[in-house]
Order: sequence, then structure tokens, then C-alpha cells
Amino acid sequence: MVGHLNLILRLAIWFLLTADFSLANIIIGLTIAFLLPGRHATPEALKDWLRVLGEILVAIPQAYIEAFEIIFRPHKYEEITMERVKSGRTPGLIFLDIFLITFTPKTVVLKYHEDGWYEVHQVRRRRKS
Repeated sequence: MVGHLNLILRLAIWFLLTADFSLANIIIGLTIAFLLPGRHATPEALKDWLRVLGEILVAIPQAYIEAFEIIFRPHKYEEITMERVKSGRTPGLIFLDIFLITFTPKTVVLKYHEDGWYEVHQVRRRRKS
């Protein structure tokens, strides 16, 4: 099951990059998705995938709320924090974590450190005390 989710993620990224749904592009995308190396799936990975997909569904309304907050109540302060990557994350899950953090208007991942940290830029309404 996790292998299918990796394939779907790769195809989604391909279609987002190319914005072309012609038959030739679908064949090229499928070929690339199958040729990219992958990892062996574990039962824990499927649970992590489902958890992240649930978090993405929750992040959609949160993104709208944050956008309206920024419009109506300006955020003047910003900070850069380091967030720890959850243990045992596959590259696909790390990508989805970065997408989830960057999806909301108040946060963006500046850098992923190979030793297991995300560098996150946040805007805030008040200074943190």
C-alpha cells in the first residue's frame, strides 16, 4: 500500500511540474515514477502516511483562517525556529511534512537539515515572551 502512495505522490509532483495531462506525458510520468528508486514498505509507514494525509485535511481550513488573520490583523514579528523531524520518516513523508508546514501562510520551511531538523520561518502577531 505504501508503494502505491509513493507512486501517487511521484505522479502528483510530475503533473504539478508539467501541467500537462496528455497521453504522452502520462506515459512519461509513469515511467519516471516506476524508475525512481524506492524503499521497502513497513506497516508503520502506512500508519504514518495516513496520519499525514489526515493532517493535510486539517491544514486546509487552518490555512484559510491564517490567511484571513494576516489580512485583517497584520503580523509584524517574525522568527526562525528549528523543528525536529519525527523519527523514522521516509523521504516521501519528509516531503509531505515540509509541504504541510509550508502550506499554511504563517510558516515556511527554509531548510531541511540532514541531521533531522527543519528550519522554519514564522510570522507572529506579538513577540514571544
